[in-house]
Amino acid sequence: MAPSSSVFSSSLLKWTDVQVVLIFTVVFLLLAEVIRKRRPKNFPPGPMSWPVVGNTFTIDFKKAHLELTKLAEQYGDVYSIRLSRWTVVLNGYKMVREALVTQGDSMADRPESAFAVDVAHHLGVVTSNGYLWKQQRRFALSTLKYFGVGKKSLESAILEEFTYLANDIEALNGKPHNPHLPTNYAVANIICSLVFGHRFEYTDKRFQMLMKMFDKSIEIEASIWAELYNSFPTVMRLLPGPHQTVLKNWDTVKDFLRAEIEQHKKDRDLSEPRDYIDCYLSEIEKSKEDTASGFHEENLIMCSLDLFVAGSETTSTTLRWSFLYMAKYLEIQEKVQAEIDRVIGQSRQPSMADRADMPYTEAVLHEIQRMGNIAPLGLPRVTTKDVHLGDYLIPKDTEIIANLTSVMFDKNEWETPHKFNPGHFLNKEGKFVKQPAFIPFSAGKRVCLGESLAKMELFLFFTSFLQRFTFSTPPGVKPMMDFRFGITLAPLPHEICATPRHL
Repeated sequence: MAPSSSVFSSSLLKWTDVQVVLIFTVVFLLLAEVIRKRRPKNFPPGPMSWPVVGNTFTIDFKKAHLELTKLAEQYGDVYSIRLSRWTVVLNGYKMVREALVTQGDSMADRPESAFAVDVAHHLGVVTSNGYLWKQQRRFALSTLKYFGVGKKSLESAILEEFTYLANDIEALNGKPHNPHLPTNYAVANIICSLVFGHRFEYTDKRFQMLMKMFDKSIEIEASIWAELYNSFPTVMRLLPGPHQTVLKNWDTVKDFLRAEIEQHKKDRDLSEPRDYIDCYLSEIEKSKEDTASGFHEENLIMCSLDLFVAGSETTSTTLRWSFLYMAKYLEIQEKVQAEIDRVIGQSRQPSMADRADMPYTEAVLHEIQRMGNIAPLGLPRVTTKDVHLGDYLIPKDTEIIANLTSVMFDKNEWETPHKFNPGHFLNKEGKFVKQPAFIPFSAGKRVCLGESLAKMELFLFFTSFLQRFTFSTPPGVKPMMDFRFGITLAPLPHEICATPRHL
């Protein structure tokens, strides 16, 4: 028995040694992680960060904008959290403006994340940086302007598209319907006409599929799945989950865009460009020597995707919020309709020239954008050098979140920040007044390049809708103002009644 007992004791000792080594290794790695990931000297304070996962599981990503705003009450307008990397969150109008405008040159770049790289590969106009980004943004702005953005020539296309949508809605004769996809189709067709040179029928199955993909992908890309992907890309690339759905969705959209580009290459007239794609194909030829500018077909695909998505989702989401707010505040809706009837009447469609004579409508539309808060956290930035914000030093390569929610509801900037109040944009004489803290399109060098297009679409669609319809909720149903968090803040699925007006 002695030899056997001795062997058992020896095996037990060896196994115990292995356990000790494993435990020591784990403890060592955790301590190393804590030391490596601790806040730098004079870095903004913030909630406790856990080893490995940081604050990923301490923030509810279904309402991240509210949680980040609440943390500012405890840690101040400049604080830090650790997600896939150390991130500084800026809150309140003054601090956000200081960062994005006053020190905007130091925060004009986007951070590099695994998700963005796997989708965009450093291309496009949304997540690219440096010289390539500047050239792509310059080209996009000039081309969109060439095709009518910000000019009266685009008004007719917007109003014509509204007519298609309005005819479908009028056929419902006030019956409840979900406005989500029809509104998306109409708004998306405006950017489609600029990028592709044509619109799509609302019954087009490919078009319907793309709109659904955009909606789902924008939701997932601001979820915990995206954060886990950015934190552990090697592992997440191998695991199934919603993040894989997003990657497949974007691949499908890119295939669609490739087909559009190939068709353009076959039938374009070099002397008369029809749209953004035609102009870009010509620019590829002109910029062969300047390879750093990024004018090639893969970038055309990514830039077209950026314009397509950004030009579809944000404006249509704002319009859906407008239906809900008008249904909730019927007396405000009546005042808007009274101003429309007085200035425009029923014999013609609205025009951008009417805006100056419609201060109340303009104020209501701005308040819808403020309360709707469709870009709750904006898109992240990264510091390109060490910067000072408040009392803190923010090192180079630190991710920055400019919390636009904290600006839109800043109690120091708005009289009744959490109440729907068009008076925020009206003076005592009832004239429209711009408010500096109104920055739904962000601010600084990365301000939304589609801002002028969105403003035109919102005014023309909104006034056209209220000229022709009265919005209400189905009988016995209260307006539901709950949201679905994503890159955009969208209403939860709901039904609305659009009753034709008979004056």
